[in-house]
Amino acid sequence: MIHAPRHAALAREVMARAVAPMPLPGFGRGAAPESTTIVLATSPRAFSAATGGRTPEWAGGVAMPYERTIVIPAYPVPGVDRRQADATLRHEIVHLVLHERLPGTIPRWFDEGYAEVASGSWNADEAWALRVAFMLGRAPPLDSLELAWPAGEGQARLAYLLSATMVDHLRRRAGERGFQLLLHNWRRLGTLDAAIRETFAMTPGQLEDEWKKAVRSRYGWLQMGANVGAVWGLALLLALVAWIPRRRRNRARVAEMEREYHMLPAPREDGVNVEYPLAEDDD
Repeated sequence: MIHAPRHAALAREVMARAVAPMPLPGFGRGAAPESTTIVLATSPRAFSAATGGRTPEWAGGVAMPYERTIVIPAYPVPGVDRRQADATLRHEIVHLVLHERLPGTIPRWFDEGYAEVASGSWNADEAWALRVAFMLGRAPPLDSLELAWPAGEGQARLAYLLSATMVDHLRRRAGERGFQLLLHNWRRLGTLDAAIRETFAMTPGQLEDEWKKAVRSRYGWLQMGANVGAVWGLALLLALVAWIPRRRRNRARVAEMEREYHMLPAPREDGVNVEYPLAEDDD
């Protein structure tokens, strides 16, 4: 543990949470490897220095599995409470455990998705946003996440959500025993792709198509309606859609009234109204 003297009490709390076994789907239970180094950064500048300056400013923690190192902030982070900080620590620990127990290269989507699910970081109530992203064509394919994780906070949140729902789908379609078998086959065969073929008798591409259908079905409009922010956003959109045609009709009506007004004669000074007879038919 690397920390400033003033953070000694925090360091003891973090270490106690790091060594406490936690549930790990498909593995049973696990904790931070014994050789793990945890760095408590004293400031945003120290956090950037400890992570090599490669971390976006919104990141709440970083795991470097090949160095068996975790960096988390010891300073207050706006919008992050104690529960979220604990989930972030578990998330980073899970990364180290995965790289210790699984062979070869771990796909980025599985690495992040499994860490989200195992740490309890992800919120299933937000998964409706992924359905909307599919509808709008803004959800990236899983293999694209291997090239570069999105740097922007909004796109990164979508990528985390995408990854978590895929791992959650794997657990749901196979059950806990089936998911355990998938990880066993991965360790035996060396790659996730081979394990998917062996466990589910399907290609990774077929599994991804199945997952997209499951997202559209499971996280549909009912779940979107349960989100208060989404309800207000949808109501605002519907009000705007209804208001625009009405505004156009009102403007047309006002223009017509103005034309009729300019066609009337000027009022008489004695206040007598003059009525003009309607034009008679030529008959």
